[in-house]
Amino acid sequence: MQQQIQQKISDAIACKHLNVINESHMHSAGSDSHFKVIVVSEEFAGKRLLQRHREINEILKDELANHIHALAIHTYTPDEFAEHNGEAPDSPNCMGGSKSA
Repeated sequence: MQQQIQQKISDAIACKHLNVINESHMHSAGSDSHFKVIVVSEEFAGKRLLQRHREINEILKDELANHIHALAIHTYTPDEFAEHNGEAPDSPNCMGGSKSA
């Protein structure tokens, strides 16, 4: 699933940086269903955060409908990513679902 997400985003967006992180181990036992994506692209210039996230959601609509339970999306222009020192925020710990079982 991680490679599929990476491929679909890189096919749809000219990325300067793309990192897809499988965070399932933090959340759900035995399922690759929690991911974090960091996408850096000039294509995000002039777009609001909501527009950027909708674009990623549209690219991954099949995966979100059928395979992915949670997706943390971090989108930046190259300048914004530099302002964040090339870092995205950590995802919060999950306390629900199969993790609490």
